[in-house]
This record gives sequence, C-alpha cells and structure tokens, in this order.
Amino acid sequence: MVTAQASQAPAISPVAIKERTGSISTGEILSVLKGEITGLHIKQAFSPELAEEITTNFDRNPGLKERKDGVPGQYVGASHYRRNAATYFAEAESARPFVEALFTNLVDPVRALFDALKRELNKEAIELRPARSEHGQANICRAICWSGAGMYSLEPHDDVAQVLCAGKDSELPAVANNTVVALNFYPSMPDEGGNLRIWSHKPSDSERRSQGVETTGYPYSTAYLEPLPYHDFQLKAGDIALIDGGFVHGVTRQSGNGKPRLLLNCFLGFARRDLVLWWT
Repeated sequence: MVTAQASQAPAISPVAIKERTGSISTGEILSVLKGEITGLHIKQAFSPELAEEITTNFDRNPGLKERKDGVPGQYVGASHYRRNAATYFAEAESARPFVEALFTNLVDPVRALFDALKRELNKEAIELRPARSEHGQANICRAICWSGAGMYSLEPHDDVAQVLCAGKDSELPAVANNTVVALNFYPSMPDEGGNLRIWSHKPSDSERRSQGVETTGYPYSTAYLEPLPYHDFQLKAGDIALIDGGFVHGVTRQSGNGKPRLLLNCFLGFARRDLVLWWT
C-alpha cells in the first residue's frame, strides 16, 4: 500500500536586513554579493531631480514596450527571463540605444555604482564586467514598471531558477552557485504600496519543483508563503535596494498618487572567485 506524503511547510531561512539613509558604499555591495547581507535599503541615495529626469526619459522612450512573457509590466531594455543566450544578447544589443536614452545628458547612477565597484574589486584582482556571448553583451540595466493587478504588482518569485536555466551557451548558470544579487534603483514611487517584500525563505531545488517553478522561479503561491515571516522595504523615489535574489520576493499592490513605480534593475554575482558578472 502506498501512502501520499504530507506536503512539508517551506523552510524558514535567516535574513540579515540593513536600512539607512545616504550614499551607498562598495563595502555594502560586497557584503550582499558574499551573502552576508540579505537585503540592503539605502534611502535618498540619488537626487530627486535626477530621479524625475530619468522618469521623464522612460515615459518618452521610443523603446518602451509591454512585456509578453507572462509577467505584467512595461519596460525599456532586455530580459534574459525565459530566453536563450542568443535571443537575450541579440535583444540587449538592439535595446542599447534606448537604455542609453534613459540617461541622456544625465549622470547615470547605475554606471557610477559599477565604476566604483570595479575599482574596489580590481584591488582584489577580481574582474567586473557585463555578461556576454558571441551575440553581444548585457546592458548596464533595464527600466521596468510592474503592472500586476492582483494582490501583488509583481508576484512572489526567486531569481535563481531563471539563472540556473539560462542554458549551456550562457555564462550565467555559474553565478547560481553563489549569490544572485538583484540591484534596483527607484526613480519613481507611488505614495502608497509598491513595497519590495522579501520572505524568510530561500527555496531549494526540490522546493521549486514542489511549486512547479523549477525553470522560472515564478510565481510562488500565497498559500505556500502564508506561514513564512517577511520584511517590507518601504521605498521612495531616489532609493536603492539590493537583495539576495535567491530569497522569495515580490512587489505589493500600488495605490495613491498615480505616480508610476519605476525601477532601474540589473543582476550581478560571482561567476568565479575572480569574476563578477552583471546582466539584466
């Protein structure tokens, strides 16, 4: 006689959260890359004037598109999600002028951060560069407005599954052996909602399979996450957040002043001890 096993509750993973006001430091970024900090929230990290200009450039951008991969949102740039390396890098090359147009006549805060991090990593003989292939290389970031209409603007998910499944012709799967970091800049935020929520849960491969998200990491059900504690980052325009993307996270429903929740996003992580990659 065969008996069905009861579904196990998801394991609770410890989280280390840091929130403060001011400029971000390369030391803090390295702490997230090394898994020492789970979530880092820097408030008022770049100016309201710069945030407003980037938002205007997004709204007017000729490369603005609707996502058609099952994740509701508008974007400028390219995403490796559910794409093979050839398709992703070709899209990244095509989108590059539109990504650059987000920062026309402006200081690019994402590039400034990477320039500072590159100098710091060089001291330890570690290279920092965009992921690449014979088809092209990743852009500095992408710009996204999530537009889910339910309980979450962006459903709960993890970022590791999509990296593991990026394909044998991609550099990215090696990063999944380490910490996959999501880096977000916020040029615009609504008055209410749109919080970045991170649950105290870093799913294993078997837990992903149990939820049917082993190739995408998206979406985890609210029932599955219900017993888990979580932390909400209450974001404002001009903030920066970095999280360990292996933890389940999502974006709460937005309301309030009608301003968009716009973020500049990319991912980064160690592919080898002497190499950190970024991609979108």
